[in-house]
Amino acid sequence: MTATAVKLEKSQAEKALIAQAALLNEVTKRLAQKNSDNGKVSISKMDKTQHVFYQLAWMTAQQRVAENFIVYAWDASKGTGELEQKMALTFVAETVSNIRSELAARPAEYELTYQELFSKLFSDEINAFVEAASKMENYEAIVDKIVDLGHFGAYGLSEDHENFRGIFKDFAENVVVPHAEHVHRHDDLIPQEIINGLRDMGCFGLCIPEQFGGIQPNDRPDNISMLVVTEELSRGSLGAAGSLITRPEIMSKALLKGGTEEQKNKWLPLLASGEKFAGIMVTEPNYGSDVAGVSVTAKEVEGGFVINGVKTWCTFAGYANLLLILCRTESDPSLKHRGLSILLAEKPSFEGHEFSYKQEGGGSIQGKAIGTIGYRGMHSYEVSFEDYFVPKENLLGGDAGRGKGFYFQMEGFAGGRIQTAARANGVMQAALEAALRYSQERKVFAKPIYDYTLTKFKIAKMAMITQATRQYTNYVATLLDDHKGQMEATLVKLYASKIAEWVTREAMQIHGGMGYAEEYPVSRYFVDARVFSIFEGAEEVMALRVVAKDLLDQALAS
Repeated sequence: MTATAVKLEKSQAEKALIAQAALLNEVTKRLAQKNSDNGKVSISKMDKTQHVFYQLAWMTAQQRVAENFIVYAWDASKGTGELEQKMALTFVAETVSNIRSELAARPAEYELTYQELFSKLFSDEINAFVEAASKMENYEAIVDKIVDLGHFGAYGLSEDHENFRGIFKDFAENVVVPHAEHVHRHDDLIPQEIINGLRDMGCFGLCIPEQFGGIQPNDRPDNISMLVVTEELSRGSLGAAGSLITRPEIMSKALLKGGTEEQKNKWLPLLASGEKFAGIMVTEPNYGSDVAGVSVTAKEVEGGFVINGVKTWCTFAGYANLLLILCRTESDPSLKHRGLSILLAEKPSFEGHEFSYKQEGGGSIQGKAIGTIGYRGMHSYEVSFEDYFVPKENLLGGDAGRGKGFYFQMEGFAGGRIQTAARANGVMQAALEAALRYSQERKVFAKPIYDYTLTKFKIAKMAMITQATRQYTNYVATLLDDHKGQMEATLVKLYASKIAEWVTREAMQIHGGMGYAEEYPVSRYFVDARVFSIFEGAEEVMALRVVAKDLLDQALAS
C-alpha cells in the first residue's frame, strides 16, 4: 500500500531557508569581526575555536545543498515532478532541523543569544513546516514512489549529457562491474580491458579542448561531462575505474592554466589519446593538505633540474608514465608557496606493487604501493627520487612559471575536488540501489525488511541525500565552466565526502550480516567511501582553511 504524504508547500521551505540563510550570514559576520586583525582574517584566532568554524563550513554546505535542491525540484526543464519535490521539501526540513539544533547547542560560540536564535529559526511557521515535513508518512511516500516509478529521481541533464551518461552506465555495468570484486579482494591493478575501453571512447580527453586532441569544446569547459562519466564509473567501482579520468584532468588543467604553447601542444594530445598516463605527486610524508610546506627539491643543473626527496599517496604512480611533480625550486624558505614549481617527468610504465627505474645519468626513482582498506586498483604509492633528472623544457610555464607551481596546481585541485564529489555520488548511488534491492529480497519475521518503516525511512533519506548532493555537484560544475566556484568546489567535496559515509553505512546495515561479507559489493562501497574525506584535501583542512576562511573573507569584504 502506498503511503499518503502530508501536504507541503514550496513557499514554506523557501521561507525557512531564507530565514536560516539570513541567520547564518549574521553568524558569519560576527565571527569574522571577532576573528580578524586590521580587517583581515586571523588564522591564529580561528584556530582557537576550530570546532566552531568546522561546523560553520558544514552548516553552510547543508544550506547551499538544500537551497539548490529546491530550485532543481521545481525546474520543469530538469524533468522533475512529484517525487523530486517531495524529496526536496523533506530534505529542507531535515536541513533546518540539523542546523538549528547545532546553533541551539552552543549559541554563544556562534555569537548568538537564545532569544534571537529562537525568534529567527523557531517561529511558529517554521516549526509547523519542520514538524509536518518530518512525519514518517513523507518518507514512506517517497520510497514507495521510487518503487512505483522504478528510479530515484530525474538526473536533470541535457539530452546530450543524458545520452553520454547512458553510454558510460552501460560500460560500467558490462565492463567495470565484472572486474570490481576481484580487483578489490585481490588488490589487483586495473585490468587493461577497462583502460583500453576508456581510451577507445576518448575518455582521457574529456577535459582537453578539441584543438589539443580532446573532446571538450574549444570555447568553453564542459565539467558536467566529466562528472557524468566519473559518477557512472564510480558506481561500477571506485577503485577499478572511478578515478581513471581524474589524474589526467588535474594535469591537463594545470597545463592549460600555466603551460607554454609548446608544452600544451606536446603533452595535451598525448594525455587525450591515453598514450601518456598521468601521475600527480604533491603530498609528502610530512605535508598533506598543507601544500605550501612541500620540501621535495628540484635543483637547477645544466640542461634541467634534479629532483630529490619523497612523495607519498601518489595514485597510479606505477602505471603512470608522465608525472606532475610539485617541488621546491627556490632555496629561500621564506618564499613558502611562492618557491614551488611544477616539473613534468617521464618514466616507464610499471605494473605491480613496486617499481624501480634508473636513468642513464644515474638518477633514480623508486615506488612502493601503500596497502589500503579500500580504493584498490589504482594503488597509491610512496615514491622516492634521487637526483632524478628532468629537462628544463619540462618546467611548467618555462622560466615564467618558476615559483608559480602552487597556483597552477590549485587550478587542477578544483577539478579534482568536484570529481571527488562525483565519485561519492556514484558510490552512494550504487549503495542506494543495493540497499533497496536487498530490502525487497530479504525477509525477517515473515516479511521483507522493506515493509518495515525504519527501512523505508533509511532508504528515503539515502535517496534524498544522493539526489541533493548530485544536483549541487552539477550546479557547481556550471560555476567552474564560467571560471568561478573554486570555494564551492571545495564545499561540495566536503559535503559529498562526509555524507557518503552515512549513506554507505546505512546500506551496509540494511544488509545485516551479509553487509559485512566481502562477497557483497556493499561492503566495498563502505570502505571505499571512507577515502573521500581524506584524499584531494582532508576534510578538516577543507572546512577550516578553505571554506570557513573564504566565508569570513567575504563577510569582511561586504
